[in-house]
Amino acid sequence: MPQAAKSANDAHSPPTEPSSKPSNKPGFLRNLGADLPASLVVFLVALPLSLGIAAASGAPIMAGLIAAAVGGIVAGTLGGSVLQVSGPAAGLTVVVAGLVAEFGWQVTCAITAAAGVVQLLLGLSRVGRAALAVSPVVVKAMLAGIGITIILQQIHVLLGGEAAGSAVENLAKLPAALTNVELHSALLGLTVVAILLGWKYLPTAVRRIPGPLAAVVAVTAVSVAVAPGVERISFSGSIVDAVTLPSLPEGNWRGAVMAVVTVALIASIESLLSAVAVDKMHTGARTKLNRELVGQGSANMVSGMLGGLPVTGVIVRSATNVEAGAKSRASAVLHGVWVLAFSAFFAGLIQLIPLSVLAGLLLVIGAKLVKIADIRTSLRTGDFLVYGVTLVCVVALNLLEGVIIGLALAALCVLWRVLRAQIHAYAPVSSGLPWRITVAGSCSFFSLPRLNRVLQSVPEGQDAMVELNADYLDHAFREALVAWESQHRSTGAAVTIEEHGTTAFTDAADKAPQRQDPTEFPLPPRASRNAALEEADDGGQPPLRSILLGIDKYHRRHADKVRPLVQDLTDGQNPDTLFVACVDSRVNPNLITSSGPGDLLTLRNIGNVVCSDDSEASIDSALSFAVKGLAVESIVVCGHSNCGAMKAVLADAEGSAPTLGRGFAAWLEHARPGYRAFVQGHPVALAAEAQGFSRLDQLSMVNVAVQLAKLEEHPVTGPALASGKVQATGLFYDICTARVVLVTRNGIEQLDPSVAVR
Repeated sequence: MPQAAKSANDAHSPPTEPSSKPSNKPGFLRNLGADLPASLVVFLVALPLSLGIAAASGAPIMAGLIAAAVGGIVAGTLGGSVLQVSGPAAGLTVVVAGLVAEFGWQVTCAITAAAGVVQLLLGLSRVGRAALAVSPVVVKAMLAGIGITIILQQIHVLLGGEAAGSAVENLAKLPAALTNVELHSALLGLTVVAILLGWKYLPTAVRRIPGPLAAVVAVTAVSVAVAPGVERISFSGSIVDAVTLPSLPEGNWRGAVMAVVTVALIASIESLLSAVAVDKMHTGARTKLNRELVGQGSANMVSGMLGGLPVTGVIVRSATNVEAGAKSRASAVLHGVWVLAFSAFFAGLIQLIPLSVLAGLLLVIGAKLVKIADIRTSLRTGDFLVYGVTLVCVVALNLLEGVIIGLALAALCVLWRVLRAQIHAYAPVSSGLPWRITVAGSCSFFSLPRLNRVLQSVPEGQDAMVELNADYLDHAFREALVAWESQHRSTGAAVTIEEHGTTAFTDAADKAPQRQDPTEFPLPPRASRNAALEEADDGGQPPLRSILLGIDKYHRRHADKVRPLVQDLTDGQNPDTLFVACVDSRVNPNLITSSGPGDLLTLRNIGNVVCSDDSEASIDSALSFAVKGLAVESIVVCGHSNCGAMKAVLADAEGSAPTLGRGFAAWLEHARPGYRAFVQGHPVALAAEAQGFSRLDQLSMVNVAVQLAKLEEHPVTGPALASGKVQATGLFYDICTARVVLVTRNGIEQLDPSVAVR
């Protein structure tokens, strides 16, 4: 069919199996073979859950079925998630029960419809993703608090009594309820609980029937025979008679507005989190979050206007939908149709269900909202305080106040973790060493009390080194540190401030502070040789001192981080590459290849040369060890710019070579084949010249290409290269740009596409 004629639903459908003929079926019918049976399974799961949630909310029983039908049809059609199924959810039972008790059912319906308008506006304003900026631990604790509230409420119903208005009251009245048990109700409810808990252990063929449906039907059938006098669901009329028009509150408009915001936010967050979770269960189209809010808002508007419960995306039904093999949104829509049809033609059967049976179902639902895995996660991640406070407040106060307190506490914890700098002082382990003060994190005026306390712990006259590893540093912090430095120096002590972080200490003096992006630079340069020589000339330590200081810094800053990387290298090495490089101190193979300990077997010599035979023992032994002993997969020959060896080759050819001894002159014989190829117009030289490289650097690149050719003639590396067991690569490190160029047999290629070679 023409592209323009396709329905909007097609854009959200997961890929289907390829067919030899293009399908002429409308998008709604294209996956009907998978969606129809899936919709029936979801319907069977949704039916008892909708009834139970309505009972727990204190709403008319048919309100649950109205919300299930509207959620399936409206949210399924208009929502942004292909496979999410919407309907009444346990997460709002406590809120709805409170609204019904405070405002009555008709005003609660108006609040539901108004919440739908808010959701619709949020979706049209494209703030769907902003709703995900809620701390997940608060949401999980909220659901756990709702679960505990449902359990405390439904225990009374299961025991044959009536639930009180709050969780605290239900908890207080529990001992009295236990002493006045209605035996038949308790046994029926506990039977439902036992069936649901044991359902997963039954054979697969039996488990194809949804557990909640089987438990409710089986125990209801038993109750008709053995306990006809237990209290059952009661209502009058059909689903049409249950349609209730909303009405406005007669007073307490402030409370009503807060209720609208509460229902809108909780329903939106629960729906979006459910949609994100469903996306992880399938490989089809991802959820369009703003459109999902529009669909959820539309469903709540319709549900509220018809007398239904609030609608959200429900993870239980959605997961069932995915597991049942649904392929498109048609499954959710059809499930709503089945709920509507059942409500119209078989509503009388609902009145056979005992209240204690639904209570048993809700007990299991509530228990599933309290996830042990969430508690363990909060313990591991340091969020248990937020989880515990939110849960207790939701149960003891109410859902809105509990969530607000939880979000505020979560925000405070984030501020504490982000703004609190880690500041510690370490006494010297031996005489002659300075005190160490380590400062890490965000250094702001919030940290001044701790900074002052730690700095004052350093004895007067004792040398000190401040290791500053900050990602944020404001003027107040710098001012306090500078003031202490000046005061401590006045006692005759030396103070050194050593920076390792992403912000410059000097910038905080006269610039607005800002958080800097972290820079990954594992091998910072030491102090230059000239600086070391100047220090020696001024009566300071000799140049070796810089090496010792570098080792000291390594032990303090890096050794603990390196140790885990070398644990598995204790007994041997297994590098994948032999890296042949020049001895030049400016070339660092591990740095330019972002490799770590054990990755590279490095062979360094003057001019990064190899030989085509076994005439040079040091080179030949390294090649043999790499290929035969370690079975490396690649050999890299890396030259560099402004190479001293290539300078000597050029100078020798021009008759102006410096006198460096016979050994050096003999060694350069390995590089002279490169010079001959260079003067003969090697293609690598021509390519380098075209890119603007100097004559010296052109020779360095040609030398790399010639060394690659020598590897092909070597008795060890030649056969390995010919068989494909080993690959050879040429590189050129341009020091002035800090970029690496690929050298091939016939040219050069820039490996950094964002930067021109020259």
